[in-house]
Amino acid sequence: MPENQNQAQLIFRPMITSDLDQVTAIDRAAFPTPWPKDAFLYEIKRGRNSVCWVAEQAASDGENQIVASIVIWLVIDETHIGTLAVRPGFRGQKIGQKLLALSLLECLQRGARQALLEVRQSNLAAQALYRKFGFEAVGLRKDYYKDTHEDAVLMTLDALDLEKLAQLAQGG
Repeated sequence: MPENQNQAQLIFRPMITSDLDQVTAIDRAAFPTPWPKDAFLYEIKRGRNSVCWVAEQAASDGENQIVASIVIWLVIDETHIGTLAVRPGFRGQKIGQKLLALSLLECLQRGARQALLEVRQSNLAAQALYRKFGFEAVGLRKDYYKDTHEDAVLMTLDALDLEKLAQLAQGG
């Protein structure tokens, strides 16, 4: 039995252009300053330097719904998590954790060895998720978010661990 009925038929896959309306709606619901649709489109087309994935809920009527999205940039052997968002109503069900783990596994296969990200100082839930992966707060970026002038916590993960990522992808 799934942890939650919302996860009964989740599919994790690369983002495609037909996902963009739903992806941008999730981003608008998640962040005070969401990414524009063109930014996601650019990342999809950029291809080899970006990992853009979604979590999609399969529906029996064929009307699948995107419930989470992530964009990660690959720079040599490092990943930089650009954005991760989960649709309201689907949060707290480990969907973001699984999406992040699967995306980082893809990055590991493509040569990444470490990761970094910035997260709002007030976003304690996201910071807790990242700590579960082994990310550590290493600094503060002052006035990083221009919409609210909030600082960003800089978090790094020194080594992507295949076993740990596989476990987190399974919901562990």
